Amino acid sequence: MAVEHPAPTLPGDQTRIHNIGYRSYDGPRLGRSYARRSLYSQSLRGAYGLGRSVKSKVLPMLLFVVMCVPAAIMVAVAVATKATALPVEYTRYAIVMQAVISLYVASQAPQSVSRDLRFKTVPLYFSRPIETADYVRAKFAALASALFVLTAAPLLVLYVGALLAKLDFADQTKGFAQGLVSVTLLSLLFAGLGLVVAAVTPRRGFGIAAVIAVLTISYGAVSTLQAIADAQGSTGATRWIGLFSPITLIDGVQSAFLGASSAFPGGIGPSTGEGVVYVLAALGLIVASYGLLMRRYRKVGL
Repeated sequence: MAVEHPAPTLPGDQTRIHNIGYRSYDGPRLGRSYARRSLYSQSLRGAYGLGRSVKSKVLPMLLFVVMCVPAAIMVAVAVATKATALPVEYTRYAIVMQAVISLYVASQAPQSVSRDLRFKTVPLYFSRPIETADYVRAKFAALASALFVLTAAPLLVLYVGALLAKLDFADQTKGFAQGLVSVTLLSLLFAGLGLVVAAVTPRRGFGIAAVIAVLTISYGAVSTLQAIADAQGSTGATRWIGLFSPITLIDGVQSAFLGASSAFPGGIGPSTGEGVVYVLAALGLIVASYGLLMRRYRKVGL
């Protein structure tokens, strides 16, 4: 009869099976809305370097200060000289400071999306519970909100200063409201364009250069063409040329419907009928930017 022998034990074999107490999660499920809000909040804070290194805070905070300081100086002058009006209209302030706004978009749009693309973390966002639309909406809304803070803060400084200077309350309130409408549209448009350009490349440096090219070079080209057309007496052409640059597009909308003075050559902005085209073009670009972002992230999220 065969005798079974136990398997030999190797010297030093300390194999053990431990029960480390893993348990299934039975707490509340916060779902997509909570994840979407968290992504929005994190992206908005990141646009000003909050929750990040000191180095990341320098540029956005510096640009915020640069946006507000001229407004504070104007207010101080108006109060000291007892002026009857502010030196700059509420609707004109963002147009005057468009270079600072463009630099902010160029620095923060790539920061918002390029790292996720470069390190291929986008599919992790879409694993659960959020979807492509949640990611795009959160990023779009966060950058637009950051831009609104950047552009609306100096308008608030102007408004408070105007009231301290005892300027007409009704006129200042109306101008302030018109300025807020203008910068809201500007924030949505610039955020959409900046994110689309930045989402094309995972390299942040390339994204910064591309955003600057779209926002700044287009403005320079359009301004040059408008000046040439005006010199040749083609006033009507200058108004249509303004459709091809984001900042002149905003200028045309507010000069047509918000009572703003135009920066176009000769100070002649679009008529009401032409202004409708400007509004449709601005809204179309915003919608198109959202659609292009959705298409981009459906691919990279696979």
